Amino acid sequence: MLEQQTAGEYRIEDLAHASGTTVRTIRAYADRGLLPRSERRGRTNVYGDEHLARLRQIAGLLDRGYTLASIKELLEAWDAGRGLGGVLGLVAEVQGPWTDEESGQLSRAELEELFGGAADESAVEEAVELGVLERVAGEPEVFLVPSPQQLTVAAELHAAGVPFAAITGQLRELRLRVEEIAAGLLDFTAEHVFQRYLSHPPSDAEATEAAGLVRRLRPLAQQTMDAELARAMRTLATRQLHQHLAGPADPPAAGPATVPVSLPAATVAAVRDLVGPAATAEFVTAAAEREVRKRRMDTLAKDRGGTAGAGGADAPG
Repeated sequence: MLEQQTAGEYRIEDLAHASGTTVRTIRAYADRGLLPRSERRGRTNVYGDEHLARLRQIAGLLDRGYTLASIKELLEAWDAGRGLGGVLGLVAEVQGPWTDEESGQLSRAELEELFGGAADESAVEEAVELGVLERVAGEPEVFLVPSPQQLTVAAELHAAGVPFAAITGQLRELRLRVEEIAAGLLDFTAEHVFQRYLSHPPSDAEATEAAGLVRRLRPLAQQTMDAELARAMRTLATRQLHQHLAGPADPPAAGPATVPVSLPAATVAAVRDLVGPAATAEFVTAAAEREVRKRRMDTLAKDRGGTAGAGGADAPG
């Protein structure tokens, strides 16, 4: 006999069709604890509208870039009554664009024209690896440009005579340094601004409040970087210009003469372990000078003591 189904009830095949997923995926979600248990009715597992809604929630979160593990945590928060609106709003603020610049698209012909016909395949591949360009699925002659300003800078540098390898090398180095600065700024704000939200799973209201703080503070990072970079560039460029205009500097004064001295390898190794290779010579020199001064002081004190003793013997009683 066929099992009777009412409106809002689904066999697994019907649920897969209604949700736009597959039977295999539904079973995998159930095994991971992402779906509520189905109702066993005879030989058939019956699902309801809550399963369909949950599958649509999961699909939406996957589209936002969440992993299944993080989706499970969010859904558990939802089931515990904490709500997802504030949490998803916080995530949207953090994962959203941190700049007002809009991405664009560029054909390969436009790219080559931008670089004066010099955008060879190896340079394009490196730009893709660095994320300066992104390939568009199904369109091999079209690229997505996340930051048109960054690509324009590269084109201007190349037009000024800078090789592609030097441009990408500088970008890699700059990226490392900027990521270190960003990590420091995040640690700073986590300690002084967001600590009260990090000590426990935030409620929906707390997540909403934290999202508002992110929205307010997010522009400050770029504003601070812009101001400090402008200050540093002005200071260092002015110093470098003055150095070039002043002509070659006077040769440095000759330091004290040095004489090679042989030391036991074990001694040198011990000093190197203590103070590091860069300070080994300085440490040995300082130790030797201290010993020389100590012996000189001992000699002076001894001579002074002998003189005092002799004077005391000749003095009248």
